[in-house]
Amino acid sequence: MSSSLNLKYRLIIMSFLQFFVWGSWLITVANYWFQTQNWEADKFGAIFSTMGIASLFMPALAGIIADKWIDSEKLYSALHLLSGISLFWLASVDNPDTFFYVILVAMIFYMPTIALSNSVAYSSLKKYNMDVVSNFPPIRVFGTIGFIAAMWIVNLTGNKSSENQFYIAAVASIILALYSLTLPKCPPLAREKGDTSLSKAFGFEAFKLFKNKQMAIFLIFSMFLGAALQLTNAYGDVFLDDFKKIPEFANSQIVRYSTIIMSISQISETLFILAIPFFLKRFGIKNVMLISMAAWVLRFGLFAYGDPGAHVWMIILSCIVYGMAFDFFNISGSLYVETTTTPAIRSAAQGLFMMMTNGIGAILGSSISGLLIQYYFTNADGSKDWHGIWLSFAIYALVILIAFSFAFKHKHNPEAIKETHH
Repeated sequence: MSSSLNLKYRLIIMSFLQFFVWGSWLITVANYWFQTQNWEADKFGAIFSTMGIASLFMPALAGIIADKWIDSEKLYSALHLLSGISLFWLASVDNPDTFFYVILVAMIFYMPTIALSNSVAYSSLKKYNMDVVSNFPPIRVFGTIGFIAAMWIVNLTGNKSSENQFYIAAVASIILALYSLTLPKCPPLAREKGDTSLSKAFGFEAFKLFKNKQMAIFLIFSMFLGAALQLTNAYGDVFLDDFKKIPEFANSQIVRYSTIIMSISQISETLFILAIPFFLKRFGIKNVMLISMAAWVLRFGLFAYGDPGAHVWMIILSCIVYGMAFDFFNISGSLYVETTTTPAIRSAAQGLFMMMTNGIGAILGSSISGLLIQYYFTNADGSKDWHGIWLSFAIYALVILIAFSFAFKHKHNPEAIKETHH
């Protein structure tokens, strides 16, 4: 029992630092870009595309390497070391073009560590014969706590507009690189004797998952949901801040503390992560995914009708609902991959799942939504029709919900979920 408890604490520290690195700069990089450097606004959007670009190939590639050649925890350590070095470099960059390329390098090293952290946690829990479904969500919740803690530290130390935010992230990344070497060994599981085929050698079989109809449907809808996540990240804060243009709302708490209001979404994540084991065991993976999609409809719909006045409750509720929308699909989706793939391609499959959500989905969500907003929801004076924007996003999520409910077939088997710890 003591060894199992010790393992939980060790994985909790890993999860906390994993997202502390990201939270140290992701929310505040805009302040550094506009307030400190005074760089052009038209180049800022490209900064967020670096996460999507890196996610197109690096998570899957890192997963293949972990499945075939290198212990997962060692690869995880090396990537965080390189990410930390890149973030140190980023803090000294003095022009926007170079900033883009350096942050792209940092994301190339960082983005695959998200899927790898899941693989390390799953492998370690199974090694100790622990139930993944019950034990992983409480561990993962500390990742969100780490993200929130980083946001508060950067703000309270007066570094939200300073290059110090990148130094904070870099130090945390290097600490995690060293710490991860103390985690349980997670050796490659696909060193098959006598297997000399090129496809097997390079792990291309992970991409053959698309030949499985249900897995293909799952991955395609993962892409669609990844686009939805990009929509809320890109436009949530600026939507609340835009209420200052309406005289009756100009001095409202929602406008003055828009970023703090948006952080309710991350706080909500910590609560819904803890509820996942109950929902998974009671309703099954497919129904939990459907609940997530319904939550996305609410997320956008409540924003469409919310305001800082009589309908402020809609804005607050939308932020609370976000936790369910984000967690229920991402974690149940990760567990779906875990329970339906063989050990030989499991890390690569997790990387492929992330590529579809944070890679292709994020890029499509960012680019297509930008075009739609520019041509259909931007008024002559440059103001945005936020009601129309959020309503169209809600309809998008509703279409996904209905299509997924009919297209994806997955029978709930409580015993199969329990067996993830064997």
